[in-house]
Amino acid sequence: MRAIVTGGAGFIGSHVAEALLARGDEVTIVDDLSSGKRENAPERAELVQADIREGLADVFERVRPEVCFHLAAQVDVRVSVEGPDRDAAINVLGTIAVLEAARPHGTQIVFSSTGGAIYGECDAPAAEDAERRPLAPYGVSKLAGEEYLAAYNRLYETKHVSLRYGNVYGPRQDPHGEAGVVAIFLGKLADDEPPRIFGDGSQTRDYVYAGDVARATLAAAGQDGGVFNVGTGIETSVVELYEACRRVAGSSLEAEQAPARLGELQRSVLDVSRAERELGWRPEVTLDDGLRTTWESIAA
Repeated sequence: MRAIVTGGAGFIGSHVAEALLARGDEVTIVDDLSSGKRENAPERAELVQADIREGLADVFERVRPEVCFHLAAQVDVRVSVEGPDRDAAINVLGTIAVLEAARPHGTQIVFSSTGGAIYGECDAPAAEDAERRPLAPYGVSKLAGEEYLAAYNRLYETKHVSLRYGNVYGPRQDPHGEAGVVAIFLGKLADDEPPRIFGDGSQTRDYVYAGDVARATLAAAGQDGGVFNVGTGIETSVVELYEACRRVAGSSLEAEQAPARLGELQRSVLDVSRAERELGWRPEVTLDDGLRTTWESIAA
């Protein structure tokens, strides 16, 4: 099929683009390269450098994609707190621009949303119908994007899908920029520098490998709309994660302790049974195997 991947030169988007190409699809990447990297874009994909907020009508008119995998976003929680207007401009207005570009062509949108930032504190694995309690503008803007997709589904009888990702990690996640904790830990170990653990390290997350996320994202295409969690259903504490990172890196470096950060979630984990049941998807890469592959890519 013909597919557009917004944010396809970024971390997760590049994995989605690769998975599409691997099965023989035609891929056009739209990325403004503000955080994505040209070298992340697979060679066989067309790369269009553009800002989603400026409208993509011309690109959609030329490509006429069956599906648009919408991963372009502002993803830094701290940036969203410091500049909620910029966060909303990209994650809300940018998503509306993509919806409008897709509408004349009947293009289905598969939207990358977030689990932890939407559900807030979890006392058990959060299912899709759990209470939504975002603590930062980032979670609010992603939730707004989901609601716009749902409204378009009702208004125009489209079949757009939202995917709530867990804490995604894997190759090409930048350890020096805004990154997940896995890339930060492994990047520090590669530089032989001790990373910091904020608080006592007991806070937990649901870490899911980028390759598994790409498979789930492709599986969502063709669904009749809806919202799906994409994670593992397994909690791992920061302390446990660092020990696993040290094992794959062969390091004895001790982490430095730092004060707990205000507003940080203490527990975040997703119930992924709906994705298993309706998408026929389940995570396949264990944390140890995923960390090993990620370490090899960073240390190379």
